[in-house]
Amino acid sequence: MKKLILAIVIFMGVAACKTNPFTGKSTLNFYPNSQIFPMAFAQYDQFLNENNVVTGTSEAQMITRVGQRISSAAERWLNANGYPGYLKDYKWEYNLVKDETVNAWCMPGGKIVFYTGILPITQNETGVAVVMGHEVAHALADHGAQRMSAGMLQQIGAVAGNVAIQDPEKRNMFNQAYGLGSTVGVMLPFSRSHETEADRIGLQIMAIAGYNPDEAADLWRRMKAKAGGQAPPEFLSTHPSNDTRINNLTAWAPAAKQEAAKYGVTSFK
Repeated sequence: MKKLILAIVIFMGVAACKTNPFTGKSTLNFYPNSQIFPMAFAQYDQFLNENNVVTGTSEAQMITRVGQRISSAAERWLNANGYPGYLKDYKWEYNLVKDETVNAWCMPGGKIVFYTGILPITQNETGVAVVMGHEVAHALADHGAQRMSAGMLQQIGAVAGNVAIQDPEKRNMFNQAYGLGSTVGVMLPFSRSHETEADRIGLQIMAIAGYNPDEAADLWRRMKAKAGGQAPPEFLSTHPSNDTRINNLTAWAPAAKQEAAKYGVTSFK
């Protein structure tokens, strides 16, 4: 059994190599688009059917407009950098949902939701572009599939430990230590790395779309003010702290402008 688990892990590791075009790094991804996209699309449609989707308003139109500009900028970058057809299976969709939660999210394949509760924080179209760039970046980098892949490996590790340890008391100690250690030491840092990566990619594509990347740090200052200090320590969070994001986005904005200039974009909204 232990040899079988080891063989499965090795096979999955070899089969999981996919390159992130924006970073050039190999990513952990066991799930092809043909498998994960249809599931995501079905879940997205179900969510829309069960929630209050805002249509026909200027805010809803802005969400769609910004989303289209950001995804078009991403495709422009991909085509120019040797990845034509990368988005062929994506079906971009941008919806505004009436909900006071301060959040937005993206499912694999480009299905994006903004909650109305985040609009007072974004304040304007450029603020929406900051969030939209981040969410589009999650889709571009296959972060959803990577999280599922990491979760599978975490489960395999737990099974392997339980198979290997025969003593019930020691097995119980292992499960407690493994659960905490794999979450705090692996899964949470993995999630934070995705958020940081999405921040950086999103900043670049929003600039190519003509939105001012300097505004990104200001949005996170507003997020920080909204939170009012009510946030867990960074090492216990799925996301980097607001201060970390503000510092990163401030440092990356000049490079995002330089990248946009390659596409003739030198003035921003």
